[in-house]
Amino acid sequence: MQKRQGFTLIELLVVIAIIGILSSIVLVSLGGAQNKAKDARIVADLSQVRTVATLISGEEATGYAGVCSGNNLNIGHATYGDQLSTIDADIEDQGGGVDGNCYAGKDDFCVESTLNVGNKYYCIDSDGRAGETATTSCTTSTSSCGI
Repeated sequence: MQKRQGFTLIELLVVIAIIGILSSIVLVSLGGAQNKAKDARIVADLSQVRTVATLISGEEATGYAGVCSGNNLNIGHATYGDQLSTIDADIEDQGGGVDGNCYAGKDDFCVESTLNVGNKYYCIDSDGRAGETATTSCTTSTSSCGI
């Protein structure tokens, strides 16, 4: 009687098929994790916006008004434009966007970005509120998060 050496072709094909099925399951489940990681980065970026806004309000007579230009982050700000530009670009790289959701006045501000998971928004304001909202809550009439 001969001893078997190695595997048959059928055994190898079965193992390759099992590995393929397992890897496809893992790749599908990672999609949600990637979007959650991008959202976490958007939240961290908005936290940096709050820090920059505090610096702007402390240095300028116009208060928080220098945080936004129109309805966008004031990337042209004389002192903090580079930081705001970098933050804005990173938010967009992560799939978010501040476009149209930035309002600031002398005494208050509100900045909001879209998130990747659940079609929600993340909002921060000068009153210290921060969190997810189902709809846009930063408006020129309120300049605060509706949280």
